[in-house]
Amino acid sequence: MADLGDWLNGLGLGKYAAAFAEQEIDFDLLPLLTEGDVRELGLPIGPRRKLLEAIAALHGATPTRDTKPEWRSQAERRQLTVMFVDLANSTPLALRLDPEAMREVLRAFQDAVTGEIGRLGYVAKLMGDGVLAYFGWPRAHEDDAERAVAAALAITEAVARLASPIGGKLTCRVGIATGLVVVGDLVGKGAAQEHAVVGPTPNLAARLQEAAGPGEVMIAETTRRLLGTSFVVDGIGERRLKGHDEPIPLFRVLRREFRESRFGARAAADLGPIIGREAELAALRRAWEEAKLGSGQVVLLTGEAGIGKSRLLQALADTAADDEPARQVFQCSPLHSDNHSGRSCSNSRRRRRLSNKAWLRLMTAIVVRSGAKPSMPWRDSCTVRPGPGRRLLCSRMPNGPIARPSS
Repeated sequence: MADLGDWLNGLGLGKYAAAFAEQEIDFDLLPLLTEGDVRELGLPIGPRRKLLEAIAALHGATPTRDTKPEWRSQAERRQLTVMFVDLANSTPLALRLDPEAMREVLRAFQDAVTGEIGRLGYVAKLMGDGVLAYFGWPRAHEDDAERAVAAALAITEAVARLASPIGGKLTCRVGIATGLVVVGDLVGKGAAQEHAVVGPTPNLAARLQEAAGPGEVMIAETTRRLLGTSFVVDGIGERRLKGHDEPIPLFRVLRREFRESRFGARAAADLGPIIGREAELAALRRAWEEAKLGSGQVVLLTGEAGIGKSRLLQALADTAADDEPARQVFQCSPLHSDNHSGRSCSNSRRRRRLSNKAWLRLMTAIVVRSGAKPSMPWRDSCTVRPGPGRRLLCSRMPNGPIARPSS
């Protein structure tokens, strides 16, 4: 047996040997000591740490602690749009079907629902004949409420295409609510582990789903305000929902309403003045004035989402309104950003699917219509020369056609 006093002397801690002897601690008991035990021996922080590390190195293990490692929460407070989807009339269906047949029905239902949610949101939990989804977590978008409602309409259509084993088609009910929550904490263990959401929003979404009829999408007032005019919504009045003391306004989503631009669909009638963008707006207005004089202009406006690019373009359009220009607005829908074979392109006159080649032909035609002369196209771009000494490059980009000066 090694001598504890000699070992402590070797660490420079020999003066504490008496404390160990007083507590009848020998060399064999060292691995059992916790940080609390060493603290009770009267060792200061420095010697205490040195002793614990020496014990760990001596026995090839980490120091024993009397406390658990600090747990840091991953939860965060944020605005979240929550969706509940429920298979309508599932109970009567389960009573009439064999369990294996019902299992196939639920699997087809879940596949249809999660397929649509996965494009635009996050599938949080599968609950048999129900699905819980988040829009705005783990990644937030400026149009999460719009994404949720678009997904909900797609879900009702996808589920309606599923045939019921007892005849007819399957239907579902959808409830959507938006509000502040705390989200991100992992709760449960194993297969039951999930990211918890704390706040009234999930409960409201669940109650809205209960209030919806088969094939209907019911949304809360907060979600309705965020949609602008992107969807046709029918206000059906107030109802007293379970768990809520006051009546809650309910809104039924009927269909999507396509507008000239996403900004126009969400913006209020009175946008107010532009603040802090005088230089950028002046540059746009100068380009417009030069274009009116016959010198073709193409401007690339780029920047982070939400800094006011669309607002600037709207201000320019307001400035040019008195000149009655022929205006064409083209944009790609963010709701189809996962589509690599083509883009969902819309303008004020039409909405259709465009392949890369079709997009190139369309952009070239628009430029040529203005009197420009296109050079040889290359891939998804076309170089145009609107006048002597001026060369511009028009390109197809993920968020629509842009152009930038080219040397």
